This record gives sequence, C-alpha cells and structure tokens, in this order.
Amino acid sequence: MVVAHAGSHDHDKSLTSAAVARAQARTGGRPFAWCGDGWRDYGPVLTKAYRRTVREGRMGRPRKQVPDDLALTQRIKHCDPKGRLLSIEIKATIGTLVTPPGTTRVERLNGVLRDRLNAFTRKTHAFAKTAETWDALLDLAIFEHNWLRPHPALRRPIIGPTRSQDGRFERRTPAMALGLADRPWSWPDFLRMPAHISR
Repeated sequence: MVVAHAGSHDHDKSLTSAAVARAQARTGGRPFAWCGDGWRDYGPVLTKAYRRTVREGRMGRPRKQVPDDLALTQRIKHCDPKGRLLSIEIKATIGTLVTPPGTTRVERLNGVLRDRLNAFTRKTHAFAKTAETWDALLDLAIFEHNWLRPHPALRRPIIGPTRSQDGRFERRTPAMALGLADRPWSWPDFLRMPAHISR
C-alpha cells in the first residue's frame, strides 16, 4: 500500500515535508518505521513532524521528544567520482534499525510506474506538459496499485469450497490486505464513489 506521495521538479526539503505531512495525516499521526535513501532531509523533517511535548511538571518550557515507535533506517550508497558503486551503508538515523530496509519495494514500484505510464519513462516523447497532469497521472496510477490491481505477493490460499479464478488462491489488492476493502475495486466503482468536500 502506497500511503502517500509527493511530486516536484526539484528534490528539496519542501518535497520531503509534503510527503511526510500527507503520510502523517493519513495514518492518524501514528509513528512507524521509515526506510529511505541517503537524502539528508529525512531525519530533520521526521523529527520535526513527530516530536511531541513531554510535560514533567517543572517550571519553564516543556521539552519535546521523538516517540520511541518512530524509526528511520537509511540505505546510503557510496560511489567513486565516476559514479561506480563502492559500498552500501545501512544505518539507523532515528530509533532502531529496520531489517531489512524496504527500499527495494519502492524502487520496484518506480520501475512499474515507468512501465505503465509513458510520461514517466526516460527519453520519452509522451511528456506531461504541466505539473497538474503529472500529479493526476501519478494519483491514478497509485490508486490503481492500491485498490484495483491484485498483487501476486498478497494472494492467500482459499480454504473451503469457494474457488477463485485460478482455483487455488484469493487474489487481493493492498487495500484488501489492510482490511480497507472486501474485493478489488473497478474503475466504475471509483467513478461512482461520492466525494464529500468539506468547506
């Protein structure tokens, strides 16, 4: 399940802050384990977003503390001046080390998105002319990944007389695996879903 994403032309601190803020809002502010590459802004942004005020009954301003459940494991690549990989360093920037770090799944999803969306491929002629078009393409692709497309790694053996399409397994989407849906959605389901806009 892709909880949140953020896009920008520049990879800067504002992009990291936007992604963390969206993930924090969609998970109810609960701290959890993060995995990332060696980007320097992950640690400060996560610390600022999740630290909480600790009241100890003393005079003065109460101190702020990062929750024990928050963790950040970074997988840092060290390369020579020509870009050749020399070594990979895995370190716990915040909290305890997450083993194994889950950056492989993110990189695999990046490859899947490039395969499904022409605008995401390198050296393409199908450019997204505006940032709004780029965001809309990515939003729909992530929605399909989470709710519409069953993932082979999430399939579950069927017990009992009910049979699935392949006769042995229940095909599940990430939303089904998390208990957010009882079946794979379809595009008509998405288009007919009422949107509640708060003002």
